[in-house]
Amino acid sequence: MNILNNPFTAPYNSAPFSQIKDEHFLPAFKIAIEQAKAEIDEIVNHTDAPTFENTIEALEFSGQQLDRISSIFFNLNSAETSDTIQKIAQEVSPLLSEFSNDITLNQELFKRIKVIYDQRDSLELNVEQKTLLDKKYKSFSRNGAKLPEDKKKKLREIDKELSQLKLKFGENVLAETNNYEMHIVIEDELSGLPEGELEAAKQLAESKNKEGWLFTLDYPSYIPFMTYADNRVLRKKLSIAAGKKAFKRDKFDNQNNVLNIAKFRFERAQLLGYKTHAHFVLEERMAKTPEKVEEFLNELLTKAKPAAIREFTQLQKFATDLDSIHQLEKWDSAYYSEKLKQNLFELDDERLKPYFKLDNVIKGAFIIAEKLYGLQFEEITNIDKYHDDVLTYKVTDENGELVSIFYADFFPRAGKRNGAWMTSYKPQSIKKGENDRPHISIVCNFTKPTKSKPSLLTFNEVTTLFHEFGHALHGMLANTTYPSLSGTSVFWDFVELPSQVLENWCYEKEALELFAKHYQTGEVIPMELVQKIKDSAAFHEGMQTLRQLSFGLLDMNWHGIDPTEITDVKTHELKAFEGTQLFPDVLENCMSTSFSHIFQGGYSSGYYSYKWAEVLDADAFEFFQEKGIFDKEVATKFKDNILSKGGIEDPMVLYKRFRGAEPRPDALLKRAGLVEK
Repeated sequence: MNILNNPFTAPYNSAPFSQIKDEHFLPAFKIAIEQAKAEIDEIVNHTDAPTFENTIEALEFSGQQLDRISSIFFNLNSAETSDTIQKIAQEVSPLLSEFSNDITLNQELFKRIKVIYDQRDSLELNVEQKTLLDKKYKSFSRNGAKLPEDKKKKLREIDKELSQLKLKFGENVLAETNNYEMHIVIEDELSGLPEGELEAAKQLAESKNKEGWLFTLDYPSYIPFMTYADNRVLRKKLSIAAGKKAFKRDKFDNQNNVLNIAKFRFERAQLLGYKTHAHFVLEERMAKTPEKVEEFLNELLTKAKPAAIREFTQLQKFATDLDSIHQLEKWDSAYYSEKLKQNLFELDDERLKPYFKLDNVIKGAFIIAEKLYGLQFEEITNIDKYHDDVLTYKVTDENGELVSIFYADFFPRAGKRNGAWMTSYKPQSIKKGENDRPHISIVCNFTKPTKSKPSLLTFNEVTTLFHEFGHALHGMLANTTYPSLSGTSVFWDFVELPSQVLENWCYEKEALELFAKHYQTGEVIPMELVQKIKDSAAFHEGMQTLRQLSFGLLDMNWHGIDPTEITDVKTHELKAFEGTQLFPDVLENCMSTSFSHIFQGGYSSGYYSYKWAEVLDADAFEFFQEKGIFDKEVATKFKDNILSKGGIEDPMVLYKRFRGAEPRPDALLKRAGLVEK
């Protein structure tokens, strides 16, 4: 018996991780695909005339078992992968791509959808039903339903290639991250590194039966080394190792994968009648066009660049005065920025970390969610998890009703990709009057506890946790009828609003007092430190903004043009970075070959959305500040108009309903110190 093809019997219908074996996946996918095909055939062969219920709703709720298996499998492939899982992914992805094409290229199914779409103005549909109909019609018309047969065949071939190329890209980045170690046996080479980082590096070495200290490209190891290690030669070594991931012309090289992904995406867009991949993607975004995105990025660039140059000049002078460094390199940035920040604000992460014990920060996020939205989080042990590190919670509302199941996975390991993300194991939806609640997960890579210390977070890690928890709240508080419009299923340049807005609470005295307590003494973080956190919030914001804009421009330079003539990844990248470069280029390094957001994740033609959403989040948080950061009326407006509504309406309509007006960039520019307050 394959557990994946049967109804789950675990509490809350949760995933039975402990009973799932690797060998279950491939046969389970094949069975679920056949079941989903049968459900589609039933819709197509329906003898009654097409109606919203027998076609659009039936299609929306088809393939749910396949969706569930997919969410479990691909989440594991990101958070707890193995060679076997990766091999299965390479086999499964083309099958899923083919199945997806089977649906969108099904002419008889599209005919039924078109009949309803053409009658839409005479049907008595509510707002959510209208949106679902519009999205279903567009998902077909935008993905080949109107193409002649020869072009449909070509589209299938492209989609199959892309699904495998993106997987391979991600596997190479993970392998490169896992394969690198910097082994140090001379203690003098580690001067500047805090005691906690040394202990973690020693513990890692011991776990691999090695003397001395081990440093890796995992962020909790890499970032502290680049920030605190006095040894410039070793900083350079580690920085270059990180920068040349999948750019070494070996079996893990991603240069051809990058070129092929960009070219296939362009070819696909052209096949569908769009000028570029970006034109195709942005049609379904708030920004609408590549021209609008480039205008947005360049307008911010105009505002940020003078500030970034001033900051860089100040940093260069500081490094010269301190250590006679006459040319700042990329491996100097974090190190001297940290020293300058300490000099200007008498503030550094080592002073702050004792107040940010991971357990306390998690509790703090929960308390803030309770104060704002009335949520209660209870740790539970009666559901399965895919790794011992994972924490599991039952989330309820003020009436004790189930809101969500919540998984949290905080520490790095070999089978887990770098970075932080939120995901879902089961979406929310309402069917036959029953509100089926979601199962939401956040995954991060924070410093593990050592023998002498609990997991203590840097302030940046605190904001990362709040960011992902903001996404999680968007998923948890979903309250829509249809799963494809639920939770974070919104326009990509709107999805970062709930995550980025929650980061603002990390800078507020009222919020910090709830959880920023010394892990040894229990002392609440001193107000002078809170003030320093606020004072330093815009430190090097010009340089940080320039960095983010450079990533957005690189993304558009891969996807907003015809890439067929590009033969050299590095040369193309340098051209894209021309207007944003502060540091000298490093010959051995290339960002594109490990830029997973756009070549593996869902951010192609969408990296600008982080900055786009910052405009929204700064404007939204200004509303909270006007009324009080825990004001129930504003929080309820945010929950009812943004968090619970998913993608049932145009995001600008939802935002204006919350705020009363369209967002203005003034709040962001003030917060970032790019204009006078």
